[in-house]
Amino acid sequence: MMKTVKIWIMKHKKKLLVLSFVALLFLSSFSFETKHFEKPSLQRIILRDTVKVEKTIADSIQTEGDYVFTLYKKSVHASYYADRFTGRKTASGELFDNQKYTAAHKKLPFGTKVRVTNEATGKSTMVTINDRGPFTKGREIDLSKRAFQDIARHSGYGSMNVNIEIVEEIKDSLKN
Repeated sequence: MMKTVKIWIMKHKKKLLVLSFVALLFLSSFSFETKHFEKPSLQRIILRDTVKVEKTIADSIQTEGDYVFTLYKKSVHASYYADRFTGRKTASGELFDNQKYTAAHKKLPFGTKVRVTNEATGKSTMVTINDRGPFTKGREIDLSKRAFQDIARHSGYGSMNVNIEIVEEIKDSLKN
């Protein structure tokens, strides 16, 4: 009888090892005491809640004449459209013209007017968003060539750091 048991064990050695390992894992899961986690109180939740607040820039809203300028982004990378895009349709459906004051932005709605200010020179221009882009990593806005050259230091530059402000016109009822 012992011989038959030994032969049976030899034939099923791998199965027995796997079965004993599974049984060991199963039994060991009950031997450790599970830690009971208490539900955090409301006060704890408030203390741990970290809402990311964008850095508030002093005087981020300015009024000049009939316009209100709200800072959108500071010190971002801007470039301009190549001449080969003139005459092509933009994402808004308009035909692109490098001589108009227009721009492409990934998120701002079409028709949004923005003031773009060159950080190096302080020169600024107002453009209307009518296209999507730029699709180059690290760039925030693509300006038409005319708008870009109006604020560039030299005509040979292809990119610059700018501040972007959203432009809103003051309604007649608010002026008085």
